[in-house]
Amino acid sequence: MLLVQQRRTATGVDWRGIARLGPDVVRLIKRLATDPDVPRPVRWWLFGLLVYLILPIDLIPDFFPVIGYADDAIITAIALRFAMRHAGYPALTRNWPGTPEGLAGVLALARIRPPEGGDQG
Repeated sequence: MLLVQQRRTATGVDWRGIARLGPDVVRLIKRLATDPDVPRPVRWWLFGLLVYLILPIDLIPDFFPVIGYADDAIITAIALRFAMRHAGYPALTRNWPGTPEGLAGVLALARIRPPEGGDQG
Protein backbone atom coordinates (compact mmCIF):
# COMPACT_ATOMS: atom_id res chain seq x y z
CA MET A 1 0.00 0.00 0.00
CA LEU A 2 2.89 2.33 0.68
CA LEU A 3 4.05 1.77 -2.89
CA VAL A 4 0.71 3.07 -4.14
CA GLN A 5 1.01 6.10 -1.85
CA GLN A 6 4.54 6.84 -3.07
CA ARG A 7 3.42 6.59 -6.68
CA ARG A 8 0.57 9.02 -5.96
CA THR A 9 3.04 11.55 -4.60
CA ALA A 10 5.57 10.85 -7.38
CA THR A 11 8.43 10.09 -4.98
CA GLY A 12 11.01 7.37 -5.43
CA VAL A 13 10.56 3.99 -3.78
CA ASP A 14 12.46 3.78 -0.49
CA TRP A 15 12.63 0.03 0.08
CA ARG A 16 14.36 0.43 3.44
CA GLY A 17 11.55 2.73 4.58
CA ILE A 18 8.93 0.26 3.39
CA ALA A 19 10.65 -2.59 5.24
CA ARG A 20 10.73 -0.50 8.45
CA LEU A 21 7.13 0.61 8.22
CA GLY A 22 5.51 -2.55 9.62
CA PRO A 23 7.66 -2.69 12.75
CA ASP A 24 7.30 1.09 13.19
CA VAL A 25 3.50 0.81 13.10
CA VAL A 26 3.55 -2.02 15.66
CA ARG A 27 5.82 0.06 17.93
CA LEU A 28 3.52 3.05 17.48
CA ILE A 29 0.51 0.99 18.55
CA LYS A 30 2.44 -0.41 21.53
CA ARG A 31 3.59 3.06 22.57
CA LEU A 32 0.08 4.49 22.27
CA ALA A 33 -1.32 1.56 24.25
CA THR A 34 1.13 2.23 27.09
CA ASP A 35 1.02 6.05 27.00
CA PRO A 36 -0.69 7.29 30.18
CA ASP A 37 -1.78 10.46 28.36
CA VAL A 38 -3.93 8.40 25.96
CA PRO A 39 -7.46 7.78 27.29
CA ARG A 40 -7.89 4.36 28.87
CA PRO A 41 -10.59 3.09 26.44
CA VAL A 42 -8.32 3.90 23.50
CA ARG A 43 -5.45 2.01 25.16
CA TRP A 44 -7.71 -1.03 25.67
CA TRP A 45 -8.64 -1.04 21.97
CA LEU A 46 -4.99 -0.73 20.99
CA PHE A 47 -4.00 -3.59 23.30
CA GLY A 48 -6.74 -5.63 21.62
CA LEU A 49 -5.31 -4.72 18.23
CA LEU A 50 -1.84 -5.82 19.32
CA VAL A 51 -3.22 -9.16 20.46
CA TYR A 52 -5.07 -9.54 17.16
CA LEU A 53 -1.93 -8.77 15.16
CA ILE A 54 0.21 -11.18 17.21
CA LEU A 55 -2.21 -14.11 17.19
CA PRO A 56 -2.09 -16.39 14.15
CA ILE A 57 -5.90 -16.31 13.87
CA ASP A 58 -7.27 -13.74 11.40
CA LEU A 59 -10.72 -12.67 10.27
CA ILE A 60 -9.66 -13.59 6.74
CA PRO A 61 -6.93 -16.27 6.55
CA ASP A 62 -3.64 -15.13 5.02
CA PHE A 63 -3.66 -17.88 2.39
CA PHE A 64 -6.24 -15.87 0.41
CA PRO A 65 -4.21 -13.71 -1.97
CA VAL A 66 -4.11 -9.98 -1.23
CA ILE A 67 -7.22 -9.78 0.96
CA GLY A 68 -5.74 -12.20 3.51
CA TYR A 69 -3.08 -9.65 4.37
CA ALA A 70 -5.21 -6.60 3.69
CA ASP A 71 -7.51 -7.27 6.65
CA ASP A 72 -4.66 -6.60 9.08
CA ALA A 73 -3.80 -3.35 7.31
CA ILE A 74 -7.44 -2.22 7.21
CA ILE A 75 -8.02 -3.00 10.89
CA THR A 76 -4.79 -1.19 11.79
CA ALA A 77 -5.81 1.87 9.77
CA ILE A 78 -9.21 1.93 11.51
CA ALA A 79 -7.52 1.65 14.91
CA LEU A 80 -5.15 4.52 14.08
CA ARG A 81 -8.08 6.69 13.00
CA PHE A 82 -9.83 5.82 16.26
CA ALA A 83 -6.69 6.69 18.24
CA MET A 84 -6.33 9.96 16.35
CA ARG A 85 -9.94 10.90 16.99
CA HIS A 86 -9.79 10.14 20.73
CA ALA A 87 -6.13 10.66 21.72
CA GLY A 88 -5.24 13.42 19.27
CA TYR A 89 -2.67 14.04 16.58
CA PRO A 90 0.05 15.03 19.08
CA ALA A 91 -0.16 11.56 20.67
CA LEU A 92 0.45 9.95 17.27
CA THR A 93 3.41 12.15 16.43
CA ARG A 94 4.89 11.92 19.94
CA ASN A 95 4.84 8.13 19.89
CA TRP A 96 5.94 7.58 16.27
CA PRO A 97 9.31 5.74 16.32
CA GLY A 98 10.21 6.11 12.66
CA THR A 99 11.03 8.81 10.16
CA PRO A 100 8.78 11.79 9.41
CA GLU A 101 8.31 10.41 5.88
CA GLY A 102 7.16 7.08 7.30
CA LEU A 103 4.66 8.81 9.57
CA ALA A 104 3.38 10.86 6.64
CA GLY A 105 2.90 7.66 4.62
CA VAL A 106 1.08 5.86 7.43
CA LEU A 107 -1.18 8.84 8.07
CA ALA A 108 -1.94 9.14 4.37
CA LEU A 109 -2.79 5.44 4.13
CA ALA A 110 -5.04 5.71 7.19
CA ARG A 111 -6.52 8.90 5.67
CA ILE A 112 -5.57 10.97 8.69
CA ARG A 113 -4.90 14.62 7.93
CA PRO A 114 -2.65 16.72 10.15
CA PRO A 115 -4.66 19.36 11.97
CA GLU A 116 -4.81 22.87 10.56
CA GLY A 117 -3.01 25.66 12.35
CA GLY A 118 0.35 23.98 12.88
CA ASP A 119 -0.61 21.86 15.94
CA GLN A 120 1.69 19.06 14.83
CA GLY A 121 2.92 17.74 18.07
